[in-house]
Amino acid sequence: MPKRCVIGVDLGGTKLLAGAVDGELRVHHRALRSSRGNVTREVLSIIEGAVREAIEAVGGAAEGVGLGIPSTIDRRRGVSVYATHLPLAGVPVADLLAERLDLPVFMDNDANLAMLVEHRAGAARGVDHALMLTLGTGIGGGILVDGRVYRGSQGAAGELGHIVVDQDGPPCQGNCPNRGCLEVMASGSALVREATAMAGERPRSELGRALASGRGITGPLVTELAHDGDEAARDVLALIGRRLGVGLSSLVNVFNPDVVVIGGGVVAAGELLLEPARDELLTRGLPPARDHVRVVPARFGEESGMLGAALLARDGVDARAAA
Repeated sequence: MPKRCVIGVDLGGTKLLAGAVDGELRVHHRALRSSRGNVTREVLSIIEGAVREAIEAVGGAAEGVGLGIPSTIDRRRGVSVYATHLPLAGVPVADLLAERLDLPVFMDNDANLAMLVEHRAGAARGVDHALMLTLGTGIGGGILVDGRVYRGSQGAAGELGHIVVDQDGPPCQGNCPNRGCLEVMASGSALVREATAMAGERPRSELGRALASGRGITGPLVTELAHDGDEAARDVLALIGRRLGVGLSSLVNVFNPDVVVIGGGVVAAGELLLEPARDELLTRGLPPARDHVRVVPARFGEESGMLGAALLARDGVDARAAA
């Protein structure tokens, strides 16, 4: 059994991943849940169940739990303030879970935690200024300034997915009151929406045949068909990539980072997504920032959030022990 194990939990808009992680970032068990719950008590129960599964898998050796959620957070009160995709507004999630689990629970925004692990051990290691974008159901964001994750005055900074790239664009997702946010234009949800439309327009493509056969159009399917050479699927990924690049040009102009790390499920598309994003950034960005920045995939892929949550838990447990 691993020693000094913690549980990292990445709660997304449509799924949850919990992992039992040791001090070397080795994952000894993964607990995946596809449902995220429609009311607060269901969400808490799903998290609790996944954590307990991970703890049991390592013989009950967990010292603490780190939790990343797609929400703005008041870190002083430990409260989830505003969640676009989850029923967690105004909920003291960490305290409620700590009571259920009888373990210390440490909470932060999910993309902040993805930024944390990518900085310490991943694609942003060795730099002091970086951005993280996680492309899934929505788009999360993390900011690294002078080697530290920047959280703003109340802990709510980093909602990079909600910068507006088209003021007359479609209504944003979930509880967001805006229109044309980067999230609604370039997330995994946007990819599925545009791929479904493209399948209807090009019925002879592999994407079109998949739709006609009754297969559900999903991000992984689009990525698979694109890697297999289907031009319709490739065109959809290029469209999403260009939209991503529009958002990146603004973010790079503002923050002048050394690197932008792209994570989440959509990054499985690789260069089919990232190359058009870089091209758009070079077209729209300002020198010298546009010429300096690197846009790269996350080293830890879809597990960045879970591993970052484990790091948060380890830091919290160690700080308590040292106090």
